[in-house]
Amino acid sequence: MTVTPHSDEARPGDGLVKAGGIVFIAGAVATLATVAPLFLDIDPFPPYAWAVCMLMGVGFAISAAGVLRSAAAQRRAARASQA
Repeated sequence: MTVTPHSDEARPGDGLVKAGGIVFIAGAVATLATVAPLFLDIDPFPPYAWAVCMLMGVGFAISAAGVLRSAAAQRRAARASQA
C-alpha cells in the first residue's frame, strides 16, 4: 500500500523546483532585455548584464536538483512501504 500526499501538501523538492522556475524566468527576461539592443540599434548593455543571463542555467540546475530530490524521496518511501 502506497501513501500519496495530498495535493496541497508540500513534498521534498517542491520548493527547489519553484525557486528554480523563478530564477529561470528572471534569466529569460534578462536575456530578452540584453539581446533587444542588438535588434533595436541602440547601445548594448555592459558586460555584467550578460552575466545575469546565466540565471537561466542556474534556475534549470536548481529545478533539476528539486526533481532529483523528489525522486529520491519517492524511492525511499517505496522501499519503506515494501519492507
